Amino acid sequence: MNEVDEQGMLYTPSVRAAMTHFTGGGDTLAVEAAAAVRTAATTVERLRSRGSDSRGLSSGALDLLIRLSVAGTTGLSVGELAAAAGVSPRNATGLLDTLERDGLAERVPHESDRRSVRARITAAGEEWVTAFRRPSEVAMNALFRGFTADELGLLRHLCLKLADNAERVA
Repeated sequence: MNEVDEQGMLYTPSVRAAMTHFTGGGDTLAVEAAAAVRTAATTVERLRSRGSDSRGLSSGALDLLIRLSVAGTTGLSVGELAAAAGVSPRNATGLLDTLERDGLAERVPHESDRRSVRARITAAGEEWVTAFRRPSEVAMNALFRGFTADELGLLRHLCLKLADNAERVA
């Protein structure tokens, strides 16, 4: 599957061959890196959703539930929730509908603005997050086994740098 290149770095020969063809024999480093990011993201998402799907939540709904779990009793507006999760307000509304249907979140009137509602986690939602926490920690620890703290910090940094660059391009 993966091999080690001349610099001692992992690469996937089939991806390198495809990217070499794609670039017409040009530099493949950036497109190989993009392919590796997609592979890693898909792998993490698959592992994460396997754990949450068995508990009845999509990965997107899980993201919202975790964000609501730290929002306190005041909760978040749908717009704030969408921005925090990096999804559209429409997507956040649909995910919130799912969480509300399952009794994990609720919409409540805004304290000072009668036209506005807030979303907050319910007691059942808090219990769900608590039950999911340990299996999630075990899975992530297994996934990142063999990584040093410096490597994990660098990986986080590089992923966020990539996301920032993508935001600027968009």
